[in-house]
Amino acid sequence: MIRLVPLSATPSAEVETLLDAAFGTDRQARTAYRIREGVTAIDSLSFAAMEEDRLVGTIQAWPVVVSHNEGADPITLVGPVAVLPDAQQKGIGKALMVRLLDAADAGASDAMVMIGDPEYYGRFFGFTADATAGWDVPGPVERHRLLARIRRPGGIAPVGMLGPDTGFARRAAAA
Repeated sequence: MIRLVPLSATPSAEVETLLDAAFGTDRQARTAYRIREGVTAIDSLSFAAMEEDRLVGTIQAWPVVVSHNEGADPITLVGPVAVLPDAQQKGIGKALMVRLLDAADAGASDAMVMIGDPEYYGRFFGFTADATAGWDVPGPVERHRLLARIRRPGGIAPVGMLGPDTGFARRAAAA
C-alpha cells in the first residue's frame, strides 16, 4: 500500500539517495537545477510516496519566475518526479502528479512549468509546449520538452527567462 505524505516529513538524506538512484549522481548538472538554484521547494506542492516505511517516490515543486521587460511572472517548476527503479510501473509517479495538481488547483499554483515527456505529461496532466517557445532557460533543453500548464487569467509572458523566484519565501511569509 502506497501512502502519500508531505515531503517535508521525509529526511532530506533519504530524498537525495532516492534522487541519485532514479537519475544518477550527476543529476545536479541538469538545466532544471539551474532554473531553481537557491530556492527551497514549496511545501504545499511537494510530496513523498511511502511503501510501509520505505521512501519509493517523490515530487517537488519550486518557486521560479519568467523574467521579462515588464517584470517577472511567478510560475511553479514541477520536478523532479522520481520513483525508485524497483518501484516503477506501479503508478506511483502518476499518483504523485495527481496529488500535486489537486493541491495546485485548490489554490496553490495557477501556472506550472516542467521539463518532461510531452506525450505523457500532455495526455494525462494537460502540460504542453504551446506557451514556452519564447522562454529562455539557463542551460540546454529540448524545446519540445519544456512544458507548461497555465490556468492563470492573462497567462504568462510569452517571452522571457526562466529562473529562481528569490522573493517567494518573503511573499509567502507576508501572506
